[in-house]
Amino acid sequence: MRDTSSRTADLLALREKHIPRGIASTHPIFLERAQGAQLWDIDEREYIDFATGIGVLNVGHNHPKVIHAVQEQLERLTHTCFQVAMYEPYLRLAERLNQIAPGETPKKTIFLTTGAEAVENAIKIAREATRRSAVIAFSMSFHGRTFMGLSLTGKATAYRQHFGPFAPEIYHTPYPYTYRGWSSARALDALQELFHTQVTPDQVAAIIIEPVVGEGGFIPAPPEFLQELRRVTEQHGIVLIADEIQTGFGRTGKLFAVEHAGIVPDLITTAKSLAGGLPLSGVIGRADIMDAPSAGGLGGTYGGNPLACAAGLAVLDIFEQEHLLTQAERLGNQLMEHCRALQSEVEAIGDVRGLGAMIGIELVRNRQTKEPAPELVDQILVEARNQGVLFIKAGLYGNVIRLLAPLMIEEQLALRALDTLGTVIKQVVQ
Repeated sequence: MRDTSSRTADLLALREKHIPRGIASTHPIFLERAQGAQLWDIDEREYIDFATGIGVLNVGHNHPKVIHAVQEQLERLTHTCFQVAMYEPYLRLAERLNQIAPGETPKKTIFLTTGAEAVENAIKIAREATRRSAVIAFSMSFHGRTFMGLSLTGKATAYRQHFGPFAPEIYHTPYPYTYRGWSSARALDALQELFHTQVTPDQVAAIIIEPVVGEGGFIPAPPEFLQELRRVTEQHGIVLIADEIQTGFGRTGKLFAVEHAGIVPDLITTAKSLAGGLPLSGVIGRADIMDAPSAGGLGGTYGGNPLACAAGLAVLDIFEQEHLLTQAERLGNQLMEHCRALQSEVEAIGDVRGLGAMIGIELVRNRQTKEPAPELVDQILVEARNQGVLFIKAGLYGNVIRLLAPLMIEEQLALRALDTLGTVIKQVVQ
């Protein structure tokens, strides 16, 4: 075994010297290899991955079908820029996404590289299609780190700092958060109040919503809320954008989380697990809306890179051939059952919620007052890492542990990670 005793310390010192402090890393480790649901760092410590690069690896690390597809494409073509000269993988992936996205109307898809780019372009498309300028987003939302993404994001801590002024004509309304008193009815009333007090519906180009709030704390929007939101947007000619960047591609047990509510958005943004770890994002939407911008209005140098598109096609094959949606549902039930049982034993667990295999555990100091306990979450993440499991946090107050295991994780690994989590939580809070 090679001597790695000082490599982590050396690399941490190198990071301190060469990397700006604005890039935060949850875990002070350097990873060297990965397979399936497991990771190994440069000191040869093994971890079970319940973070998956913030929900990027639903098909797991280094899936052989993804690796094979990328290697084959690598030998043919790595880049031309689709706006310069086209290539077939871009078309084939768009074709398949248009077929599987919710709704019967014809659809079109554009590819980009990041979730923030997908959001930016969805807003551009909606504004051009409606010839309106206002956009409504929700509290606790996260839509990216660009200026438009930050303007839409409904969580100020860390993200906004002194980066403003932000984009104009962006409005926020409360997201339904039942645990903290925001029912669907109350949130819908707040939206109507926004229409009466700040911006009239005929000025609104789009409403953008995460079907399950990600960074804000893994809070699923109730089906009745999404259904009424769809009715309101249709009534006023407002484009409804579903931000499925973290929920998309099977995380919730459906390819798209909005399918649980039975609604069809006008536009869907997707990224993260779309290409099994390669940078790829997209906007999928009604053809008539997607065609609103004229030639030259959309694009990006690296958008829909051939390697990423090949990986995306492989990911779709994996979902079909390995029945990952069924696995997501099974995993989600297992996670929820375990976490609910743990909640009954631990007073500091205020809420357990989620959809499919997208589960959040909210830690509080007191169940009656629901005072957030972010310091407990920080301790839990450290101790869990020391015991070989990587988690990340979320929530408006940083007090939510999010569970984001690969959908193909072996049952024994999932159980080991859950047992570790339960042991660590009890040690930290009791």
